[in-house]
Amino acid sequence: MLSAYKTIEKEAREEYIVKKSRFISNIRPVTSQQEALDFINDISKKHWDATHNVYAYILRENCVERFSDDGEPQGTAGIPALDVLRKNGVTDCCVVVTRYFGGIMLGAGGLVRAYSHSAAIATEKAGIITRDICAVLKITCDYDFYGKLSSLIPENGGKTDSVDFADKVTAVFHLRKNSMKRFNDLLTDASNGKYKTEFLSERYETVYD
Repeated sequence: MLSAYKTIEKEAREEYIVKKSRFISNIRPVTSQQEALDFINDISKKHWDATHNVYAYILRENCVERFSDDGEPQGTAGIPALDVLRKNGVTDCCVVVTRYFGGIMLGAGGLVRAYSHSAAIATEKAGIITRDICAVLKITCDYDFYGKLSSLIPENGGKTDSVDFADKVTAVFHLRKNSMKRFNDLLTDASNGKYKTEFLSERYETVYD
């Protein structure tokens, strides 16, 4: 697995009008070229009557970057949209900017600004998050200690996935892998060595500093 990366939190849509041209920007998290192409095709079919459906996407897998001007003058549409993703440092996402021509020419500079702005407002609306490798851990403890444990987990940036209340309490939670040693040290101190975590797996999760 690679290190932490930034991506968008959710799918989003925004609109922008300049000199009677209507720009509709759609952005979606994707994890493969096929997902990106499916999204592009969906938007293109929905806006089949548009003048242009410009796209750009970046993927972590194989460090892929792709874009299309879709008939706009070269360098005025796809690259500006791609640059927005690059400058925000996001990956695993695809943006499609649809244009309905309003009858007034924007010029090369105007097109660059319009497509950049359209991609930017969609990215902002989608929200940027950080995903990092997290360790999934399990711990079984007495009810008396669970109150302390339930505080210890979020204090170290962790998040509880599930809790089973039986004869004892069994909690499954995840936290950043690089925080695991510190958490285990604090757990040992807090329980006087009585409790230890069991490592279950690791996966990417959204994390908050």
